[in-house]
Amino acid sequence: MPQTPIDEQTYRPLPGWPFVALLPGTLIGDMHLDMNGRRRYPLARVLLIVSILWNAPAHSGEPGATQRANEASGNQQIVDQLTRIRQQHLVPAIAAAVVTREGKITVGAVGLRKRGSTIPVTLRDRWHLGSETKAMTATLIARLVEQQLLRWDSTTAEVFPDTSAKFHPDMREVTVLQLLCHRAGLPANLALNQYRGADATAERRRAVVQELAKPPLTKPGSTYAYSNLGYLIAGAMVEKVTSQSWQTKIVDEVFAPLKMQDVGFGGVGTPGKLDQPWGHTAAGDPVGANGPSVDNPPVMGPAGRVHSTIQDWARFVQDHLRGAAGDVALLNKDSYPNLHTPPLGGNYALGWLVLQRRWGGGTVLHHAGSNTMNYANLWVAPRRGFAVLICVNQGGDAAFRATDAVASALIDLHNRGKLR
Repeated sequence: MPQTPIDEQTYRPLPGWPFVALLPGTLIGDMHLDMNGRRRYPLARVLLIVSILWNAPAHSGEPGATQRANEASGNQQIVDQLTRIRQQHLVPAIAAAVVTREGKITVGAVGLRKRGSTIPVTLRDRWHLGSETKAMTATLIARLVEQQLLRWDSTTAEVFPDTSAKFHPDMREVTVLQLLCHRAGLPANLALNQYRGADATAERRRAVVQELAKPPLTKPGSTYAYSNLGYLIAGAMVEKVTSQSWQTKIVDEVFAPLKMQDVGFGGVGTPGKLDQPWGHTAAGDPVGANGPSVDNPPVMGPAGRVHSTIQDWARFVQDHLRGAAGDVALLNKDSYPNLHTPPLGGNYALGWLVLQRRWGGGTVLHHAGSNTMNYANLWVAPRRGFAVLICVNQGGDAAFRATDAVASALIDLHNRGKLR
């Protein structure tokens, strides 16, 4: 049996998985591994935990679910694995892809857009990627470094000279690099109920002024502490040096050159319509609404608001496989080692966890993301030239377990040469 991607020992979940039920604008959190490989789910303090109105029958009694799950699409071997794992973990739907450095993208999708409905997911559907967005933001910043609009050691005081006098003295020397590898001394999140405005750029600038005025939790550069806030500030740096929004720049500098046409921001689907996968809680129940606003508020874009088809996400990952091999890619050859190597120790690089796995031939890259209504999981094996990507339209531990099982199954298929 293959080793599980997350942990080369038997998986044991942490007790008491923290979960925040939410409506639009309420804070959400992402799972990641800490420095020792243990799972951590950072969530900011919230003043109010809101209840969601459940609007679907319990999944255990859903009639005909197995038959409808068979309305799947894509590579039959992937579909077979997804069908088995979906039934085992009782998640609404799963999409997955195996991508190679040489250009092959093999995909599959099974299940329902919304539990209690009869509408299956398709290969044209878009999935919320959560903190998989972080590697995209880091890639955008690498482009700006190549264009000499930023440096890896650019500081907050340099980028924001007009407001730096208001920063805490210790925060004036925080660098781009420290922000992207979670060593800026910042908390995991900001109080999102204070930053819910529609103008994301203005909200990020306001957050820069207010949050950098506070003393750091630890000396910048010294300690790893996963921080969505750090990526938010990095996004504000992008906006300051380019005079354009992070959203515009990531489309122009990353998505468009990679021919990623089916991407967007925020929650997916047309409000009230089942035209995209619907989010589900950790318990497996559909959340009370769908659409672009059913997500973190726009201020959090650089940390985790991208959604995409599984194929377009695969194009982004494929570029990193090429870059890691020194092939022609979006960035210069020297930029990919900078993105894939922890710059200040530990195992977090710039938007990637860097781990050791035998199935990957040694060093592999990993990240997971969740807005508690969806779950995405990614494993990249640069030395063996392939990656596995998985999305589920549900949050929580069952969704993690499902994505972990799919990763193990598809890694095994690929490494045994059985995936056709």
